[in-house]
Amino acid sequence: MTARSLVAAAGLLGAAGTAGAAFAAHGGAQANLVAIAAAIAFVHAPALLALGLVPPGALRGRTVAGGLMILGTILFSGDLAMRAVGGERLFANAAPIGGSVLILAWLAVAVLALVPRRPA
Repeated sequence: MTARSLVAAAGLLGAAGTAGAAFAAHGGAQANLVAIAAAIAFVHAPALLALGLVPPGALRGRTVAGGLMILGTILFSGDLAMRAVGGERLFANAAPIGGSVLILAWLAVAVLALVPRRPA
């Protein structure tokens, strides 16, 4: 995964968050699930953008953390959106697994920030 991929994923999550928020604004029985899915996408879009824009070599392993954020957001938000719109889950426990992956992603960011860079 490249820095460009992280920035592209940030754009896609930002768009998904916007679409989800617009959908939730129209109400309905499942608006709360869609609003939560949109919020998770909105929170992680700027984080991915920041990871993608970090200068090369400044944060080793940033693509691992970014990949975990993408995966976790797809699982968490995707499961909630599927339940709200289609009445079906992605698969059993997709949202909790996605949430756990997102926690790991944020912990990876913290660890990567504390690991010293190798001298050039």
